[in-house]
Amino acid sequence: MIDDSAATERLLALLQPYASNWSGTLGRGDLVIPQREVPDLIRRIIDVARGMPQNRGEASALEIFQTVSDSQRLPSMQDQVARLQKSFLILKR
Repeated sequence: MIDDSAATERLLALLQPYASNWSGTLGRGDLVIPQREVPDLIRRIIDVARGMPQNRGEASALEIFQTVSDSQRLPSMQDQVARLQKSFLILKR
């Protein structure tokens, strides 16, 4: 299950400095973003989005094979497991 609240909190923290104090709040969506800061803000939002797990459905056999093959070169079993957990959503059944 994806933790949307953590991603929401990170995005709100990014936008908080731009909340319009004189006419509204971040909760209402009133933001004042200086034009010169827009590219940097977009990069930071993309970084947060990349950090969120993607719900892509099931992995293909090729994706699993490539990840397992690459992880076999890692020095320890813990590193191999960490690589698999980073690459795939693994559910306990």
